[in-house]
Amino acid sequence: MLIRDTVHGDIELSAEETLILDAPALQRMRGIKQLGTANLVYPGAVHTRFEHSLGTSATAHRVVDSVRRSGMDVAAQDEAAIAIAALLHDVTHVPFGHTLEDERRLFQRHDKGDRFDRLLAGGLGQLLDQVGLRQPVEHVLSPSHSPEDASWIADVVSSAVDADLLDYLRRDSLYTGLAQSYDDRVFRYFTVADNRLVLDMSKHGMTRPDAWSEVVQLLRMRYFLTERVYYHHTKVVAGAMISKAVELAVESGNLRENDLLGFNDWTLLEYLRKLGLPTVTSLIDRLNERNLLKRAYVLSASSLDESMRREFVGLYHDSATKRRHVEVELAKASDAAEHEIILYCPALTLMKEASALVLTAHGVRSMSDLDDSGVAEITALAKRHANLWRMYVFAPSAAAPHVAEVAADYFQRPSEHTPR
Repeated sequence: MLIRDTVHGDIELSAEETLILDAPALQRMRGIKQLGTANLVYPGAVHTRFEHSLGTSATAHRVVDSVRRSGMDVAAQDEAAIAIAALLHDVTHVPFGHTLEDERRLFQRHDKGDRFDRLLAGGLGQLLDQVGLRQPVEHVLSPSHSPEDASWIADVVSSAVDADLLDYLRRDSLYTGLAQSYDDRVFRYFTVADNRLVLDMSKHGMTRPDAWSEVVQLLRMRYFLTERVYYHHTKVVAGAMISKAVELAVESGNLRENDLLGFNDWTLLEYLRKLGLPTVTSLIDRLNERNLLKRAYVLSASSLDESMRREFVGLYHDSATKRRHVEVELAKASDAAEHEIILYCPALTLMKEASALVLTAHGVRSMSDLDDSGVAEITALAKRHANLWRMYVFAPSAAAPHVAEVAADYFQRPSEHTPR
């Protein structure tokens, strides 16, 4: 089967890959946007997790080709398992998954828990049995890998610099209209050492400046997209409003985590709107009308050092109960509607790509542990990325100035943002 992809051009799928691509569990991904609510800022950002999954599989084949060029014999079954695992790596994603799971922590991450097991218990598992790849694919996608169990085959789909990253950096840049890319030369550096997928940073015993340049460009892109897209405050507030609506629906008993695998973006929003819960309907109507809540109160790395950020994350990210208590108290003190006060406190922002495994003249090392002139820029990018952390209190526009005063008193710190 041949498919024309916007990013990679023609992608040729094997019969086994085509069978899996047509599975209902994967077709559902056509209705889940890769960047969630980012299209409210970048209207072109309506690409889906289906497209990304297809692109990740194509990219995985390119990584395997590189490994072969480096001299390693890769079995056809291993490549087939890698490609199908790449197709399925996001199959457990729910609508607005990163927002619900990573940012507000309403549910476990998509790659944790038993969602994949439940999908395997149904038609998806039967299809994998049909192509004879169920066990190898399960091994690649297993969320329980210990460092001792890690292998280069799993690394192709899930590591610091992998097929997933190489697809979404280009795809997200293209669909947001941001002129960012990397050179295909980066594929030449993939090899296997100590049974791990690594980037070969040396040649004839010497460091390869060209390899460093290409890898640093990947990290630059990752930082740029995080700053401009992934953490854009409008995307964040829209996602926070959806999270709040889902949280209220769960508390009312009208929605369970298991239900979410049956929804795509628009069917979830429509379901929430029709629940008949005034608070939930109000939030979804605001979203549909792009009448978003506003930033009333903001703290960032400028106000909080790393230890204080960790403390705030422990209080208001890890604990839904404490977060809800703050929202209730701020609403009471400001006479705002409780459901329209949202405390958004994300986890600390870490650039995992800075810890990619590289092959040096002295063996396999984590890139961030190297003592090399090329590491200085990587360290600086990782620090800048960490400093993108923001904690927000969102409120309706009319109530925002009062909420800002109340929040400043509550947190004993002035806001870095003045509501308009």
